[in-house]
Amino acid sequence: MPLFIQTPRFVIRDFKPEEQDLFVDIFDDERVITHLPKRTRKELISLFQSALTEYASGSPLGRWGIFNNGDGDFIGFCLLRLYDNQPGKVELGYVLHQRYWGKGIASDMAQIMVAQAFMHTDANELVAVTTLDNIGSQRVLIKAGMTRMDNFVRDGEKLAFFRMER
Repeated sequence: MPLFIQTPRFVIRDFKPEEQDLFVDIFDDERVITHLPKRTRKELISLFQSALTEYASGSPLGRWGIFNNGDGDFIGFCLLRLYDNQPGKVELGYVLHQRYWGKGIASDMAQIMVAQAFMHTDANELVAVTTLDNIGSQRVLIKAGMTRMDNFVRDGEKLAFFRMER
């Protein structure tokens, strides 16, 4: 299902094939990836190609680019995906270039993606996960209406868990 959502400040839309480097290169910034799993360039290209394939399948889940409404600059991306392959449970995620942190873009995007998840999927529950020290993202998720639950451990790392029911 093609996605195009425009706000006064940004657009959320399907990536175009020629934007692969925008997606991959955001992971070159150590400040951006400090809270993310480490991936190789090959793995990132595979993730991008999977996003393009998901668009073609008509799935309401996927990864979408976030672009500045004024100059078209690449802000980052957001995603909705099945959480741990559990039907009815969708995960919200996002990555923004550091120069866009603290400007309210993540908060606006998260609220839009919450609505998107519940309007266009059969999810009963929306979840999100952050590292314990990613306070900015935790604030974004709470502002979007999610509730912080007990921490949990994944791959040996303690993480903060957020959820929201339909």
